[in-house]
Amino acid sequence: MTDDLSAHQESPFRTSLLEEADGAGSNPTLNPTMGELISIRFSRRGLLRGALAVSAIAATVGPVALMSAGKAQAASDGAGSASDSAFSFVEVEAGVDETHHVAEGYDAEVLLRWGDPLFADSPEFDPTNQTAEAQRRQFGYNNDYVGFIPLDGSSEHGLLVVNHEYTNEHLMFPGIVSVAEGKLKVAPADKARVDIEMAAHGGTVVEIRKVAGTWQVVREGKLNRRITATTPMQITGPAAGSERLKTAEDATGTRVIGTLNNCAGGVTPWGTYVMAEENFHGYFLGTLPEGNKEAANYKRYGVPEASYEWGNVYDRFDLAKEPNEPNRFGWIVEVDVNDPNSVPKKRTALGRFKHEGAESIVAKDGRVVFYLGDDERFDYVYKFVTSGTFNPNDRAANMDLLDSGTLYVAKFDADGALEWLPLVFGQGSLTAANGFDSQADVLIETRRAADLLGATKMDRPEDVQPNGVNGKVYVMLTNNTRRKDDQVDAANPRAKNAFGHIIEIAEADGDFAATNGRWEVLLKCGDPSVAAVGATFSTDTTRNGWFGMPDNCAVDSAGRLWVSTDGNNPKDTGRTDGLWAVDTEGGARATSKLFFRVPVGAEMCGPLFTPDDRTAFVAVQHPGDGGTDWAPFGRPSYYEDLSTRWPDFKDDMPVRPAVVVITKKDGGTIGS
Repeated sequence: MTDDLSAHQESPFRTSLLEEADGAGSNPTLNPTMGELISIRFSRRGLLRGALAVSAIAATVGPVALMSAGKAQAASDGAGSASDSAFSFVEVEAGVDETHHVAEGYDAEVLLRWGDPLFADSPEFDPTNQTAEAQRRQFGYNNDYVGFIPLDGSSEHGLLVVNHEYTNEHLMFPGIVSVAEGKLKVAPADKARVDIEMAAHGGTVVEIRKVAGTWQVVREGKLNRRITATTPMQITGPAAGSERLKTAEDATGTRVIGTLNNCAGGVTPWGTYVMAEENFHGYFLGTLPEGNKEAANYKRYGVPEASYEWGNVYDRFDLAKEPNEPNRFGWIVEVDVNDPNSVPKKRTALGRFKHEGAESIVAKDGRVVFYLGDDERFDYVYKFVTSGTFNPNDRAANMDLLDSGTLYVAKFDADGALEWLPLVFGQGSLTAANGFDSQADVLIETRRAADLLGATKMDRPEDVQPNGVNGKVYVMLTNNTRRKDDQVDAANPRAKNAFGHIIEIAEADGDFAATNGRWEVLLKCGDPSVAAVGATFSTDTTRNGWFGMPDNCAVDSAGRLWVSTDGNNPKDTGRTDGLWAVDTEGGARATSKLFFRVPVGAEMCGPLFTPDDRTAFVAVQHPGDGGTDWAPFGRPSYYEDLSTRWPDFKDDMPVRPAVVVITKKDGGTIGS
């Protein structure tokens, strides 16, 4: 490393910036934003209490800060109390360092790291001699979603299913980053490196068991499996066979090679593993042939973005050579974990967009409801309701439920009403007059269809989690720093929304399949000590308990909400990402406590609880990414100059994304 390397050089590592690579957002509509609606909602409901206590603040700050102060006054008047909290653990101290931390009284042990063997014949991990063949037999990179499917009904023996979202080459491979004239440069990818990257994507299915109090990987597990960017898959549902899905390799439009950028996901009530394809736009390069009809479609999805160089090796990722290939990604993928040789299925009925998660719940009438977020600034929240009903006594009868149903997009009204708008060909604006000739077209261009229906533009919708205990639904909205300053007025107080918020939905009559309901803001995130931020955590939330950038979430069997984050860092918040426990009921509502924090540079993914709530799994993604100086970020971190070597802390080992298993020292329930 040379001394003249700029401490604030823009990162040359494109895969680290994939979520930021959409420009100002690709939604061109004038549909109202969620920020506008939140502001209108608050002003109509007159939520402020203790006006005299906040009048001094009101004279100097904007309406968001005023609402935050009102919230604080209400809490101090007895509206909330920490004694009402559903959580009793001693929280972690927020901060930044090279390792992970868990609440007092808990153990947090690494269960699976990138490169760990998954099969009896898997090679041991060798970072200086990586091959695609080895990687296909090892745990993949950048673990995101974590699911648990019990075997024989046990909370101590089951299948762990894990998504591998993407790869960070500068952290994975030695010798590819160089310094010249004070700037970092990444060597072009050759075929061998691309093949390893493709093998590190996808997902893992692996048997795990708790033995003498310790969780272990069962390498001899007959159901163990790696799914990668080269695994053959089937396209099913309304878009299967569409001319827009046909390529030189697949003249039928029903077969596709691989899955990629699998972010959050889900486990269905019938025990299959659901993978959500998110930022697929980054894998394509090149230029469409002149006059190609997919140009507008791809612009709406940000294709091509060229974060990866795969198109220089494989024609299918070059738009000039395979113009239809991007239409084959951005779907929900279902995997039958009971058969390691089964062909995963891309279920097109659930729409095509940058999927973040697919959490499900059985509705009153037996239909199954999947909640879906489209993770981009100014995009939408969706849900899918199956046509058929779930049969708990016949797994085979449920295996194609995801091929038929209705996809809806959310419209949040300023008065707190919620309407789910059906994305059905021939209804409303979804007709030939607007360029839709079939339901396949509606699903391939889900975003444009939702635009035409007037859906509400949201601030990066990520996980959307139904809660079967209290009947609510929680929507994680990570942030939207690209809302412009000239939009700031009484109707839109959170311009440059850096910290995000959480929406709580109550479906009509407690029916998750309902087409209408009500919504409320559970939390506006950020530092509550900074009035202008307008955070609405309860006053019982400590300086360690607040967070920004909610991303993934989980609801445990008691109905308690756990939120993991993506974007807290030394520069912006003085803390790393982590897992927070958030009260949603009673006097402690909107109180948050820090339970687990990740190493520097990492994002917190998962989380996942076993059915007995005695084990929690969390995924530490891209540890060490960012900078080698922590406050503020300095030189970019890469293989030879890392900010941490977590979790091995060995000079001959790089930083490695990993799944961590958390248990209580006394064997009790997590969080209690």
